[in-house]
Amino acid sequence: MAGLEVLGTTVGPVAENSFLAWKEGSDKAVMIDPGDEPERLMAPLEERGLTLEAILLTHCHFDHIGAVAPIAKKTGAPVYCPEIEVPLLTDIMAYIPWEGVGPFESWDPERTVTGGEHLSIAGMEIDVLFTPGHSPGHVTYSLREDQVIFSGDVLFENSVGRVDLPGGDWETLLESITMLVREHPPETAVCPGHMGTTTLAAELASNPFLAEMPG
Repeated sequence: MAGLEVLGTTVGPVAENSFLAWKEGSDKAVMIDPGDEPERLMAPLEERGLTLEAILLTHCHFDHIGAVAPIAKKTGAPVYCPEIEVPLLTDIMAYIPWEGVGPFESWDPERTVTGGEHLSIAGMEIDVLFTPGHSPGHVTYSLREDQVIFSGDVLFENSVGRVDLPGGDWETLLESITMLVREHPPETAVCPGHMGTTTLAAELASNPFLAEMPG
């Protein structure tokens, strides 16, 4: 990730990773999946004098979007949301599966993505890749020149996203992971929605779920 600074912060009741990314020497940043604890997520911006240029959502399960509204209000940064999953963001509490979580404020996103878009934000060139399987509209954000992907809940360290939630499907998820592996070099860093940061090479070597990938 030479030339790119990435700061991960684990937040909320299910230990979701939110990431802040910016180019070395730049005062502009993007935030990926602000799931909870907005004060903690905002603190690095203020400490480093960074301006938030965009909030990028991989998908709209509650643990990835709980802090969207307060951070968007505070910073004025536009929210990029997977188009299929906009209803979850605009009515967050209706989709939380158990009591005692939240309350979170809903948000109407300023932008929608479906995969295939190329974003130029805060000095970064970002490809939006459609990676369903964990959720119907899931996308992965790929910074190819920096060799890093923000994989949300598609690919984890030694694991993969669950497929037993509404819209989940194992074969679809495996196709998404296979595409990510084929389109990126092995040294690509993987910044996932849960667990530790890893690389595609490490996952190809040790992740048992990837053994089912077609040769």
